[in-house]
Amino acid sequence: MAEADFIACADLVLRGDPDRFMAVMAAPVATRDLLFALYAANVEIARAPWVTQEEMIAEMRLQWWRDAFEALGQGKRPRGSEVTAALAEVLPADQAGLMDQLCAARRWDIYKDPFEDAADFESYLQDTSSNLLQVAVNTLGGGDASVVRDLGYAQGLANFLRAIPALEQSGRVPLLDGRPEAVQALAAGGLERLARARRRRGDIHRDAAPVLLAGWLAGPVLKRVVENPMAVLEEALLPSEAAKRFGLMWRSVSGRW
Repeated sequence: MAEADFIACADLVLRGDPDRFMAVMAAPVATRDLLFALYAANVEIARAPWVTQEEMIAEMRLQWWRDAFEALGQGKRPRGSEVTAALAEVLPADQAGLMDQLCAARRWDIYKDPFEDAADFESYLQDTSSNLLQVAVNTLGGGDASVVRDLGYAQGLANFLRAIPALEQSGRVPLLDGRPEAVQALAAGGLERLARARRRRGDIHRDAAPVLLAGWLAGPVLKRVVENPMAVLEEALLPSEAAKRFGLMWRSVSGRW
């Protein structure tokens, strides 16, 4: 039964988050069950605010996940899906709180209110992106949290900038300042934090380092925005499939996530 649950998680990630699927397949086999379970949960949680126009129903969907992580934090096995069954096998109870924070942050996606300020935007990126990486790093050997948060911020920012066309189409106000020079500065700040994380690769346990392959697209996306901040409106921030695969392969082989 457990094997079928992890296969279902892998299939969900392949369909819902193919870039992270590629990153998992580039990581050692021993890490994959954990990563597929976490990323499958992330797909479902991220999707919850968008599958309905009814705010209350979206809140209930997120609350279902928060209840599941509360149970996992208490060492219980929540009922419901292959994803929660897989998580019960691999998620340490003391890491469930970080996943609960991720769920809580996704409430922003339900409503059309802008972020309150820069700190609010940062918290959203950290809770939705860095927390996911931090859980995996903590579980697989550990490492300096500031390194994970820098990489997680860069990855979360890159993904958020990629989503701007869809966010604006749905009536959201994604950025505090949408002027080209402000968007450019935002991306440049993300690149600085990415570079800072990479300078401290040695502060992540070697068994946990493959987790951070998930951020391999942050650099190319943020560089593209620095070069042309208006590109965030064009849905054309990713490199070609060939370039993506080569970049991931190089980082996987070299260990230089």
